[in-house]
Amino acid sequence: MKFLDLELQYKSIKNEVDEAINRVISRSSYILGEEVDELEEKIASYCKVKYAVGLNSGSDALTASLFALGIGKGDEVIVPSFTYIATAEAVAIVGATPVFCDVNDRTFNIDPKSFESVITDKTKAVIPVHLYGQPADMDPILSLAKKHNIKVIEDAAQAIGAEYKGKKTCSMGDIGCLSFFPTKNLGAYGDGGMLLTNKKEIADWVRMWRAHGQSKKYYTDFIGASSRLDTIQAAILLAKLPHLDEWNRKRSDLAAEYNKLFATIAGIETPFVSSEVKHVYHQYTIKTNTRDLLKQKLAEVDMPTMIYYPLPLHKQKAFLPYCNTAFDLKNSEDLASEVLSLPIYPEIKIDQIEGVLIKFNDLNRI
Repeated sequence: MKFLDLELQYKSIKNEVDEAINRVISRSSYILGEEVDELEEKIASYCKVKYAVGLNSGSDALTASLFALGIGKGDEVIVPSFTYIATAEAVAIVGATPVFCDVNDRTFNIDPKSFESVITDKTKAVIPVHLYGQPADMDPILSLAKKHNIKVIEDAAQAIGAEYKGKKTCSMGDIGCLSFFPTKNLGAYGDGGMLLTNKKEIADWVRMWRAHGQSKKYYTDFIGASSRLDTIQAAILLAKLPHLDEWNRKRSDLAAEYNKLFATIAGIETPFVSSEVKHVYHQYTIKTNTRDLLKQKLAEVDMPTMIYYPLPLHKQKAFLPYCNTAFDLKNSEDLASEVLSLPIYPEIKIDQIEGVLIKFNDLNRI
């Protein structure tokens, strides 16, 4: 078993993907072709927002969001410490200061109380991350943001299709950001991302930003970037999009099977899922105090695993200049030594998981 097998997915939809790519090649329309427009419309509709703008990556979507909101030097943006580096990196790129808050030790998502504790008069935005595919607890975050006039940027890089109280991720904040990195639930065959919003002025500005700040060809209104979603990638994503809900359902079924099998193994905490959310299981991530030993023993029965993430952001060398050690980020630090992610993708067969974990249970006791 592989941790992720993208070849299996390709084989299952080979004709659709090949035809989509060939259509683009036959027209030689590689930059901002009609597939980009179509994908933007369909993703906006899927996520229940008015506008979507295709970009080069999810990281660029975060950066563009901050620029579009006018955030820069002297401003603070609150981000969870337990997440991927791109969330805070975007803040530093625009010249603002990332301020780290802690996460809930069960959901792994931003803790609203910790968020509130680090708000200052310099706070201009917060970026809740819907980690591993489970939406953050958005109501208290949105309430605090409204109270303090703080913009909300949803980092849904791992959570397309997930829902919070019936609302799709990317539809609740001022801006939502998606990643189409190949490993994502909806992944391209290279880099790709998208910014979503209900505000036309933001969408219009980002469309210019992604093309060097040009209002029309060769007329630049402001310094932008080269961050367009390639037409071929859009075509591939259009071929995949009709399968997304079914793929997410299969991930949920696999998670339920994991939960059942791990129920017989002491010392392992399976993922907590809030009753208010729909989790799409970009990752199936367990907790254990014997993480490194468990990882080793699972490897002995050919079960690959990954650690997302081994070091919280406030401990990363790159972010040390921004860190205020007065803040308690204990959960982020503890989780970095406890979490372990197991293979979860639609093409895995349940009997594969059963076979490996039954063998593990027979041979090992943690």
